[in-house]
Amino acid sequence: MSLMTGEEYIESIRKRKMQVYLFGKKVEDPVDDPILRPSLNSVRMTYDLAQMPEYEDLMTAVSPYTGRRVNRFTHIHQSAGDLVKKVKMQRLLGQKTAACFQRCVGMDAFNAVFSTTYETDRKYATHYHENFKQFMIYCQDNDLTVDGAMTDPKGDRSKAPHEQADPDLFLRVVERRPDGIVVRGAKAHQTGALNSHEIIIMPTISMGPDDKDYAVSFAVPMDTPGIFMIIGRQSCDTRKREGSELDVGNAEFGGVEALTIFDDVFVPNERIFLNGETEFAGMMVERFAGYHRQSYGGCKVGVGDVLIGAAAVAADYNGAARASHIKDKLIEMTHLNETLYCCGIACSAEGHPTDSGNYIIDLLLANVCKQNVTRFPYEIARLAEDIAGGLMVTAPSEADLRDEKLGAYVEKYLKGVSGVSTENRLRILRLIENLTLGTAAVGYRTESLHGAGSPQAQRIMIARQGNLQHKKELAKTIAHIKE
Repeated sequence: MSLMTGEEYIESIRKRKMQVYLFGKKVEDPVDDPILRPSLNSVRMTYDLAQMPEYEDLMTAVSPYTGRRVNRFTHIHQSAGDLVKKVKMQRLLGQKTAACFQRCVGMDAFNAVFSTTYETDRKYATHYHENFKQFMIYCQDNDLTVDGAMTDPKGDRSKAPHEQADPDLFLRVVERRPDGIVVRGAKAHQTGALNSHEIIIMPTISMGPDDKDYAVSFAVPMDTPGIFMIIGRQSCDTRKREGSELDVGNAEFGGVEALTIFDDVFVPNERIFLNGETEFAGMMVERFAGYHRQSYGGCKVGVGDVLIGAAAVAADYNGAARASHIKDKLIEMTHLNETLYCCGIACSAEGHPTDSGNYIIDLLLANVCKQNVTRFPYEIARLAEDIAGGLMVTAPSEADLRDEKLGAYVEKYLKGVSGVSTENRLRILRLIENLTLGTAAVGYRTESLHGAGSPQAQRIMIARQGNLQHKKELAKTIAHIKE
């Protein structure tokens, strides 16, 4: 099968019989629901751009396993150059959608599971790596969107999975059968699950021998019996049902998270990638986290580009663009954003091959990248809000602007510089509101903090990868210390 078009992707999701719930009710048509559709449009962009010759080098790659051209989101990294192209692709998509385009987590799961299964097989003579390769080729050949699911609800964070009062607070194997396993549990904060064909499950933490039932990785279709999704609320999400493009800020694109439930789901043997080998759970977690922390040096930077541009337009419309403090704030926003990009490119350029042959980023630099992402977007957003002014959050609705009586007053009193319509001024302010406070803030500001692990998780990895002993020896050598 050739690469799908965006429209073919939409129709392929429409054919899936997923179980989706929103506001306490089952959503009968998730594809066309006004709250959910913008998130689908964001994923569609990953298909649309792959069809354009000018983006072919970034958006696609030739699979070394089939020799066919595939979407880069299903590719196994073959070089440091592939890792760099990944970050550049993510920045491009952030620029085109100003939202989360949702396929990064699946791509990062692909590469983490690929190398971990290879090393698991080498020790235990299992068949997980071949299982995964066949699944990967299936996804490449059918141009599928795959969600990666790592985060468990976790319950009492002071207790291991097997110590929880409720054993289902970490997804686990509840039955092992000759033809497969049955799993129960949930995966939280699942960005893009709603818009995916398949889902890859991974453990969420390193595990000990007593956690054997929780050390599980597998893939199943999103419409497998026993799987259903409860969609999370986002700020301003019901504006999408009001019919106002202006009030939403970014009416075309968005992101959606879900609490995804696995209620005794059967997984056939050929779709299992880890099943009780607890010592490899930590490897899979560490590698996935590293890849995903690299991703934030691309996607968040692309969205940041849009936010910086919106702030500059707002300054133009407010008549403040020439003010020195406005120029300085835009410079600072650009400096912070490009620093994030530098980290994403650096950890990619320093990538190296795993024993399986695919390439992994420099883990220290990837964690530095994500640690910066937990901070810089907050400052970029603050500066954008500062430049925009209070009207960003106090502006009347589009209904007021269109009203026969009220419209003239909105036009008169919310006018900025001459030559710019009041409507356009409101549009750019609503976009900034969307990116910093509204539905897109979930995929920009808040996700910058919690996505791919908490800030403390990165600090632990920085301490582990920082090689402090080597630095001590460097200092002792320069100081001519002999011990």
